Amino acid sequence: MIFKRRDPKPTLRAMAEFLWPRGGWARAFHYVKHRMRRLPDSPERIARGVWAGVFITFTPLFGFHFVAAVILAKIMKGNIVASLMATFVGNPLTFVFIALSSLKTGHLILGTELQEGELRALSRKFANAGGDLWHNFVSIFTPDEMDWSGLAIFSREVFYPYLIGGIIPGIICATIAYYLAVPLLHAYQKRRRGLIKAKFEALKQKAAAKADAKRRVDEAK
Repeated sequence: MIFKRRDPKPTLRAMAEFLWPRGGWARAFHYVKHRMRRLPDSPERIARGVWAGVFITFTPLFGFHFVAAVILAKIMKGNIVASLMATFVGNPLTFVFIALSSLKTGHLILGTELQEGELRALSRKFANAGGDLWHNFVSIFTPDEMDWSGLAIFSREVFYPYLIGGIIPGIICATIAYYLAVPLLHAYQKRRRGLIKAKFEALKQKAAAKADAKRRVDEAK
């Protein structure tokens, strides 16, 4: 394929760079911020895309955040690229805060309690749910019986509380991101237009001076 890497990245290296990008998360954050500011769209549309992306990171739709962010951005008439980039908010460094706030809020709304060690058990419950899905898929073609116990526990103790609880902190954080993004984008785009205009005027003056110099030379001949 034309765009295939000449030196395929090893799986372990790809996983390591997902958890800690080359150059660190600070550099990755500044890159995303730079790309966001240069999007060719109105600040309000970009900010609505940011709102959609940030909100989706507080949902338990793991593996589908990009798809969900695009759908929500379309509904809100926001910038789709901005929504995809805003899902960067959900990363290994922020996952504990997002998961804890969503689960605690969800259990509070549902009138249940977040069990001690729940966060440490998340990976195990994810693995059990994934194992059930794979086992049940294989069971379609084999004599094995389907088993939904791991998926049921995950749905009851993680997915449902996470889904309900992520709404409030998701709305709060997404709204904060929106109101921070709009004035910053307005200021950046205004400054960028000024720089482009100044550059154009400088080129215009340089061309005029060059034409005037040529005219004087022609008159002197």
